[in-house]
Amino acid sequence: MRVHTYQVMASRLALALMLPALPQAAHAQNSDAAAEQASDLIVVTAQRRAELSRDVPISITSINSDQLTSAGANQLSDIANVTPALRFDSAATFVQPTIRGVGTAVASSGGGANVGIYIDGFYSPNPLAADFQLMSLRGVQVLKGPQGTLFGRNTTGGAILLTTAEPTSDAHGEFRVSYGRFDSIGLQSYATFGVVENVSADVEAMFRRGDGFVHNITTGSDNDGRYRNWSLRTGLKFDFSDAVSLLLRYVHSDTNDPTLMNTNIYVGKDIGGAGTNLPSSFYATDPNEVATSGPSVFRSNNDVVQATLKADLGFADLASYTQYRDERSLIVEDLDHTAAPIFLLHIPVSSKTFSQELLLTSKPGGRLQWTAGLFYFRNRDHWGTRLGQPSAADPLASIAMGGSGTDTRSYAAFADATYTLADRLFLTVGARYSHDEVRDPYYIVPFSGVRTYVPVLKGDKVTPRAVLRFKPSEESSVYASYSKGYKAGILDVGGNTGNRVAPEDIDAYEVGFKFDDRRLSFDLSAYYYDYKNLQVSLYRGNPPSAQIINAASSEIYGLEGQLAYRLTDRFQVNLGAAYTHGRYTNFVDAPVYTRCTLPSCAAQGVSFLVIPTQLRDVPMQRTPEFTGNVGARYTLALAGGSLALSGNLYYTSKFYFGPSGTQFPQKGYEVLALRAEWTDPSDRISLAVFGDNVTNNRYRTQVQYNNFGVGNVWSAPATWGVQASTKF
Repeated sequence: MRVHTYQVMASRLALALMLPALPQAAHAQNSDAAAEQASDLIVVTAQRRAELSRDVPISITSINSDQLTSAGANQLSDIANVTPALRFDSAATFVQPTIRGVGTAVASSGGGANVGIYIDGFYSPNPLAADFQLMSLRGVQVLKGPQGTLFGRNTTGGAILLTTAEPTSDAHGEFRVSYGRFDSIGLQSYATFGVVENVSADVEAMFRRGDGFVHNITTGSDNDGRYRNWSLRTGLKFDFSDAVSLLLRYVHSDTNDPTLMNTNIYVGKDIGGAGTNLPSSFYATDPNEVATSGPSVFRSNNDVVQATLKADLGFADLASYTQYRDERSLIVEDLDHTAAPIFLLHIPVSSKTFSQELLLTSKPGGRLQWTAGLFYFRNRDHWGTRLGQPSAADPLASIAMGGSGTDTRSYAAFADATYTLADRLFLTVGARYSHDEVRDPYYIVPFSGVRTYVPVLKGDKVTPRAVLRFKPSEESSVYASYSKGYKAGILDVGGNTGNRVAPEDIDAYEVGFKFDDRRLSFDLSAYYYDYKNLQVSLYRGNPPSAQIINAASSEIYGLEGQLAYRLTDRFQVNLGAAYTHGRYTNFVDAPVYTRCTLPSCAAQGVSFLVIPTQLRDVPMQRTPEFTGNVGARYTLALAGGSLALSGNLYYTSKFYFGPSGTQFPQKGYEVLALRAEWTDPSDRISLAVFGDNVTNNRYRTQVQYNNFGVGNVWSAPATWGVQASTKF
């Protein structure tokens, strides 16, 4: 038997939404000019305008398409393999990124992540749709540290900015097909073309399927990991004049993928053996095995409509970002793990989002460079928790075991300006005012299905930043900065309490050095964070339920560096490393899981009691002290075309999945990706072979824990594949 351990379980279960993905806000008017001027220099949009990375006083990992390919990055979470101090973890299917130890394991209606994901200027708050792949992806920027001034709430850890291609009248496209181990098949296509004069369009489609690697020892099936995902993305761009353009986009994605739910039993000395009191014949522990009555279910169906208006006003550039998102998901999990299931846990989640941002950016070249904006965000979500007995007549017959919902709104105004104090000396100051509200919050009383409404939550926050930067030479800069960030307060409706949970606060201090002369790019930074009021999820009560409280403060400091060097036009290397010292300085009511063998526990099916413990100076959750990567790409002539050999090695030291920072350890491991790709003389046809995790390291990608048991999800074993692509 396998005990699945969501953070919100059976009788009072309600997982919670997290991963906001805010607007990336790149300005095409400035980007093209800056890119042309910069040539081979790295251009970023970390300050909401296109600038050379070496002149931006923020620690940034900029990842181009070649690096993504070399690292075998098939989805967004794979960028952690080329980004020091970044981790992508999950709570069940809810993606939870962490940067420099700042992240969250809280999942609750109205909640959010500590790292924002921003795609072409748009904020997407849905953690169930945060891991994806786009063929038209041009590059990724990972901003380290709180970005509370320019990007707002819930960016205490940082922000991830993605840039994709826009439609163009220059007709071209690409098609890729791949096949790999475990019968995995991938199809991708992208095309852009002119429709009529000054109107262009693009369309992108993706389909992925595979059998997965898990074997079910209860049913004998090898298909419990089978997945089938597809998406469609299209755009229509109107160039009304040289000064005004409008880009309309529609995105649909359909996911049927239980990969992150294929949990088996955690085994470790820290809990005295297996993560359950059940006999060993009822559960699986091997990384390739599960033990259930059938496959788990995760389905997601999302629709997104977006409009980007850009206008040159003469004195400044205006950008407007408008979006609507309608996202629906369903999780179905077997709780009793018998051959004929009696109890199936159903967690339907629905989320509707509207956001609007207006951004005004000064023209480049003046002594004063500034950015100002207004932002509005609304997210209405509902989480259900139902327990049922399936039948042929009604496969989803169930009763209400809980649920929750919130209407979250945020209003913000911000401004940020950089002034040239003297030759090569610059001062940046900025601030953001935010007003947050949680309206119509409720939870559903178990069994009765009655909604219980709780008082609304309102809050205001000002998040400033100040930076002093000096340029010793044209190729380099040195900076010292202070910035403040916050994670918005929430109501614990998922824990059936409605308790108020205060915002998290972080004060960050950083000094850094940057250098880029086209051939060599080098960054080094040191930082210190004072992190307070951490929002923590723990199980307590009788019967136990997942509740959220402010229970910890922490101190984080570290050193980070990265280097990219073009030895020759054919040979490039890149490497990065980060040392992160993250400690809970004071953790009140830290949840420590202790095995329970009392008859009362056995009667309730409880395997562990959560003992609230006050801890001091213990490691932070999901925070390895060292992470690093080294990548290389070498190109040589072959058969009239070119052969590119590339690879990336990623390493992380030991860390803890447990919420107290003392349990559920994952020892250090490395991941190696290799690729060889031949391109024909016309540069139109490419053939590639690739391998991911070629050293076959098996490591936990998540640990799920509650009173009923502790389980884990494992990484995939070594995989290989072949790919063919053609451009037209």
